Amino acid sequence: MSPGGKALAEFVAEATEILDALARDLLVLDERRGQEADPDLVNGIFRAAHSLKGLSGLFGQERISRLAHGTEDLLDRLRLGKLLLDGAVLDALIEVLDAFQALLGEAARGAESEVLSGRVEAMAARLASMGAPVAVAEDDPLDRLELDAQVRAVFTEYEEHRLRENVRRGVALWRVRAAFDLSDFDKGLADLNARLKPLGEVISTLPSAQPGGAHGIAFDLIFGAQVDRASLEAGLKGTPAELSPLAVRPAAATATNALLQAAQPAATIRTSEAHSTPTKRGGKKKGARSTPGAAKVPAKGLSVAPPPPPDASVSPPAALTADTSLRSLTQTVRVDIGRLDGLINMVGELLLIKANLQRLAESARQDGAVALSKLFGQELARETRGLERKLEALQEGLLEARMVPVGQVFDKLARLVRRITREAGKEIELAISGGEVELDKLIVEELSDPLMHLIRNAIDHGVESPDARLAAGKPRRAVVGLRAEQKGNHVAIEVSDDGAGIDEVRVREVAITRGVITFAQAQELSRRELLNLIFQPGFSTARSVSELSGRGVGLDVVKNNLGNLSGIIDVWSERGKGTAFHLTLPVTLAIIRALLVGVSGRTYAVPLNSVLEIISVQPRDIRTVERREVVDLRGQTLPFVRLARMFALPERPVSRHFVVVVGLAQERLGIAVDELHGQQDIVTKPLGGRLQSVRGISGATDLGNRRTVLVLDVAALLEEGMALERRRA
Repeated sequence: MSPGGKALAEFVAEATEILDALARDLLVLDERRGQEADPDLVNGIFRAAHSLKGLSGLFGQERISRLAHGTEDLLDRLRLGKLLLDGAVLDALIEVLDAFQALLGEAARGAESEVLSGRVEAMAARLASMGAPVAVAEDDPLDRLELDAQVRAVFTEYEEHRLRENVRRGVALWRVRAAFDLSDFDKGLADLNARLKPLGEVISTLPSAQPGGAHGIAFDLIFGAQVDRASLEAGLKGTPAELSPLAVRPAAATATNALLQAAQPAATIRTSEAHSTPTKRGGKKKGARSTPGAAKVPAKGLSVAPPPPPDASVSPPAALTADTSLRSLTQTVRVDIGRLDGLINMVGELLLIKANLQRLAESARQDGAVALSKLFGQELARETRGLERKLEALQEGLLEARMVPVGQVFDKLARLVRRITREAGKEIELAISGGEVELDKLIVEELSDPLMHLIRNAIDHGVESPDARLAAGKPRRAVVGLRAEQKGNHVAIEVSDDGAGIDEVRVREVAITRGVITFAQAQELSRRELLNLIFQPGFSTARSVSELSGRGVGLDVVKNNLGNLSGIIDVWSERGKGTAFHLTLPVTLAIIRALLVGVSGRTYAVPLNSVLEIISVQPRDIRTVERREVVDLRGQTLPFVRLARMFALPERPVSRHFVVVVGLAQERLGIAVDELHGQQDIVTKPLGGRLQSVRGISGATDLGNRRTVLVLDVAALLEEGMALERRRA
């Protein structure tokens, strides 16, 4: 990779990380719409915009830098209390996030469209003229706080604002003094802050005027407590913190105090502050806030114009289209340094084994034709076993490094739901669980688009309008569920809704009309088989094209994408109660354990994580039920397919069949093979060209004896086996 390409890749990776953090905080802010915003949350969004501005400027991404600068200015006004966080501002911030992602996508491709550039300029102009100014109070709440003027002089503008808000809301204010040793004061201060944050708001941290001893340093923390004194003292138990309350005079006393101060000579601390315009610790001047009473008059240049009218020439950026992908723009994975240290240690141990093997090889070469001793063979076997153990540990460590939580995709889907819910005019609550479940990074990326399609279909086709739900006796707000669960070597993901459910009559009608099945076949289909017809190519029960759920395209694309991941999808639905799609996926596709089997003289690999058991059956034990071959497995009927017949290979007469019982989700299938060759770790490589679309084959692998064998796609075999006899019928 060229230096320029490497720099661009680093920028995209780091910017993606910043946008992910920004998106998570915006999602929380959006969920609390209408409530008072958490100042730490707004601060976090502000810092993310500031970081993105600096990063994009460093790498010469001017469009991202300009938009980030406008976003930072808007957020700065919000965090300083100069603007109200209303619905329009919050919607604009969400639109900005979408614009950032579109700009980053173009930057990754090295493109720059004029349409997007124009939208970014229009959005920057909107941000500059957006928001309602906060009503100015007649008196400054800080005038009622009994705090030294010298301390007030060093507050940043943000700290003044937060202190003012706490006084206005009647929050109990405390001065928390703590002294630490110089050698570890940073850890002590961090621990103190961590204890205080759940109990309220740390407004400011200042060096204490009282010394911390000959070898120490002391700090004064101005703290707004949300708990009583007893709870605060209990939370700080074991720390060197000392509590002292900050007195706040009643509002009536403020006017009297102001009259007394007006009668004093002009040479007071107010005058000296006005002339000195002290620099904030945040780096800005407090010129407009030179006196405690300056908040009574809005600062010059900070007045906010009302939002432009709907017919203004400045229009908001267009929402993401249905074709927009949620895949990440970068393939980088954040790995804990502890994991990397473990991998390095394993490599070091492998080097020792390599040296021992080289010594044994050199010894054998020098001995020439002389027969090797039994001791030599034992030593070689010992080194081989050690090599196997270390390689397994290295493999496990590398696979762990590739794992990422599915919450990365769930968070993106949550933003999508909140936006398209407003577009669809519906009221929906998204219930997410299992975001901590981990999958291979590549599987998570490939999973984003199928999940997005299922969510869109649930909102567009599954969930009814609020009025229709009320008429049906349901709550006005619908629930769309997104749940992940670890099940052994697989992960089960469920996308559900409590909407109207799938209309089976409509499914049967469309299937017969389009020639997917005949009328006679429709009568024989079970309810589950009928519902699975919605996964046929081009199948859709929608009576009109919909931009939201993908222009009326059916779910065959979702099924094919999951098939490429060796996954399977199943659907449950009940009319009037809702629909649920169940996805089952392997944890990883990188390195897997496989069972090697022989069929008609050919060798195939079956992923061991899908193998439930292996049984042996006589030909007379195979029965035919409703034109399908089945075998009896402990009283249960198991569908049975012959792999040779499925792949059109010549069948050999055998006295018994080895049946490999495979399963995904609740599906079970017995696959008849001729021979069992044992187990082996394999690395699956994708097939190219004409072989890529062969059903039942997921890839190929190279065995240790330089033989190439095909790897079976268990998910496709399950579906093919279930549909085989139906097609024959």
